[in-house]
Amino acid sequence: MAAPEVHVRPYWELTFDADGDAEPGRRDRLLREAHQVSDLVVLAHGWNNDRSLATRLYDRFFAPFPALAPGARIGYAGVLWPSMRFTDEPVPDFDPALAEAVTMPRTTLDEGTRAALAAAFPDSGPLVGELTRLLDHQPDRADAFDRFGDLVRRLVGTRPTALGADTEEELSAHAAPKMLHENTRDVCLEFADALEATAGTAAFSWPGGLAKAWQGAHELLRQATYFEMKSRAGTVGQKGLGPLLGRLAHDAPQVRVHLVGHSFGARLVSFALAGLPPAAGQVASVTLLQGAFSHYAFAGRGVLKGRQARIAGPLVSCYSHFDTALGTMYPIASRLADDDTGILGLGARWGAMGFDGIKDVPGAVRLTLAEALRAGVPAEGCVSVDAAQVVRRGPPPSGAHSDICHQELARVVLGAGRVPL
Repeated sequence: MAAPEVHVRPYWELTFDADGDAEPGRRDRLLREAHQVSDLVVLAHGWNNDRSLATRLYDRFFAPFPALAPGARIGYAGVLWPSMRFTDEPVPDFDPALAEAVTMPRTTLDEGTRAALAAAFPDSGPLVGELTRLLDHQPDRADAFDRFGDLVRRLVGTRPTALGADTEEELSAHAAPKMLHENTRDVCLEFADALEATAGTAAFSWPGGLAKAWQGAHELLRQATYFEMKSRAGTVGQKGLGPLLGRLAHDAPQVRVHLVGHSFGARLVSFALAGLPPAAGQVASVTLLQGAFSHYAFAGRGVLKGRQARIAGPLVSCYSHFDTALGTMYPIASRLADDDTGILGLGARWGAMGFDGIKDVPGAVRLTLAEALRAGVPAEGCVSVDAAQVVRRGPPPSGAHSDICHQELARVVLGAGRVPL
């Protein structure tokens, strides 16, 4: 089978390692050739761990752009960064034909996931091996969950790094994720309940007792690994993409840049604003698609407070209540130690902007997708666009989190960037 490719032209690929260092050849090609376009759309993927899946996303998302803006000189760039996902996760490959598939959540680690964990967490082979054995055998003992929780804590750590936090609260002295801080069995049961809730009316025979808790244990490990990916997205954005855009501003100052990010890729392009050199002012718009980070990130309590001022245009967050990855799982995982928020209050305090938009930013505007397409978005400031009209399909537990390849969202990107049609 031929390797997937992106068919729009001109197209550049930008590859970063976990420390934010760009692959020199691809970086220099963009800097050398970007002068041929007037607008550059840069798209960053979320927690996909290989070039093939990211490339398929970029090909599908960029496909409508040439027809929507035939008179514009648009170039396209895809950011590849070392994220990971559980390979047994039901991602619909951004293909609507697969978006209705519903499968029973796994309780074991397949070979691909074990390899991804070992790559994401160097020298973790023995830890991953023991976690695998516990999930395979599911011991009928409560103390086995204590061991499982200890292994997860050792694998991922218990506190966010400076580039892994979205709010000042997350940087505080006691900001251990509650899912790693409390009784592991109780947390596993909470995740199992959430998995059952996101499955809706799917005709599964859900286990009870310790078997149910082991199903939640698999989800606990899955969610815990995302804290590493969340931090890595911040690092690649602030230390990698931001400085590269500064070089682009120097080498091709006439090029207007439009940053687009999906999931943790939305966090990556947002943190790129923090890494922009002071004189770099060519970022014309930023569009976040199902952003997997706090809806307070740009608020007074957020670590990106005021960074939207680095954009010569609007910061647009597209969100959907059909995204159960962000509406159900993300708040449970994001709670911090000593937080007694009940289940019903989790979304308000620990919600993601991909589920309910940008919060607590003065002057921020909220629009429906129909309004944004009919009248456009404001020329500056923070804008939340309810995209549930199109972002609505996908299997549990992620729901519509990956349902982003729509012409309507391409039109939002072009409109936010004031790209001539």
